[in-house]
Parts: sequence; structure tokens; C-alpha cells
Amino acid sequence: MELILEQMPIVIRALNVGFIQTLKLFFVTLIGAFPLGLVIAFGSMSRFKPLSLLTKIIVWIIRGTPLMIQLLIIYYFPGLVLHNPIWGGGEGGRFLAASVSFILNYACYFSEIYRGGIQGVPVGQEEAGLVLGMTRSQIFFKITLLQMIKRIVPPISNEIITLVKDTSLARIIALQEIIWAGQAFMKGSQGISGAIWPLFFTAVYYLIWNGILTMLLGRLEKKLDYFR
Repeated sequence: MELILEQMPIVIRALNVGFIQTLKLFFVTLIGAFPLGLVIAFGSMSRFKPLSLLTKIIVWIIRGTPLMIQLLIIYYFPGLVLHNPIWGGGEGGRFLAASVSFILNYACYFSEIYRGGIQGVPVGQEEAGLVLGMTRSQIFFKITLLQMIKRIVPPISNEIITLVKDTSLARIIALQEIIWAGQAFMKGSQGISGAIWPLFFTAVYYLIWNGILTMLLGRLEKKLDYFR
């Protein structure tokens, strides 16, 4: 126990650095995946058949393969083909590759949620808007979008909570997120060798962050309830 207390400051410092990297990946993914998912959703609903088919195939492939495999392909495959790593070296290159992988993966999942929310709005409301002289863009932003948001918040919230845990997969390409930082103490790269408890201690960070997000998302859902 005394040894653990002595090691605690070093462990906390390393885990904090890893957790900041985890938070960066989390927020970058959301910032990129939210708008890209909407673009993909519109593509899958397009009346231009080639675009619709291509978009659906991409979504099917991304949703049908593990995120871990996508990380490996996106990070390593360009270098194998071009014989020159396009992401560059170091932590910055790994973070960029991980961000692209996560954004593409979650955008495809968000796109299906968006599509379900848009198609869930009764067609009669769009027709009523056209009768009132509204343009299609006005109908989307004033009628469809508001109702879509109410429908998509619960499933989007579930995906966001899942993202909190999925960020740990970035360690597969040696991105130094919080799980990687915890594992480092087992290998001795932080001056402490053979310590497994820091890896288990990372669960505390996930639980706290998960609890904060659950509370915030729950409040958002309650706010939207007032508009029903």
C-alpha cells in the first residue's frame, strides 16, 4: 500500500496527460462526425441513384467492420501502398489518423440516425408547408429539423456514450490516450515496472466522464420535452 501511495503522483500525472488526449479525440470526433453524418444522410436519401447507392455501400462497409480494423487500415495501408506514411511521424500523425477513422466511423452511424429522424417526420407536414407557400429549405429548417432533433437525441446520446469507451481503441496505433498511459506502467516506460493497478485505475476516469456526459445529455432530453 505504501508503494502505491508513493507511485500515485507519477501515475496521476501520466493518466491526466493520457486523459487530455482522450478528450481531444472525443471532441474532434463529435465536431467532425455531426456535420459529416448529415451530409452522408442526405446522400443516402438522394434521388440521384449512383450517389445514393455509393453512400449506402460506404455506410454498410463502415458499420459492418470493426473500428479497430478501420484504424489499422487508415493508419498503415496508405504507407504500404505509397511507401510513404501520409500521416507523418510522431504523436501528431497518429492522432490525425485516429481522428479521421473515428469521424468516418461515427459519421456513418449518425447518418442512419439522421435518416431515421428525417424520414420519421410525417410527409403531410411537408405538403402542408408547400401549400402555405414555404420553400423546401424553409420546410426543412422550420418543420423537419426541429422534429428530427427530438427524435434523434436519445439514439445520438447512446452513440456519444459509446464513443467515450471506443476512444480506448486508438491505442492499437500507439496513440497515447489514457489506456495506453495505464499500460505503460506495466512495461516500465514511465519509470515504474510491473504495476498493473494504474491500468485498472483508468476506469475511474471513464466512470466520471461517463457520468458527466449522462447528466448533461439527460438534461438536454428534458429540455426538448418542453417543446413537445
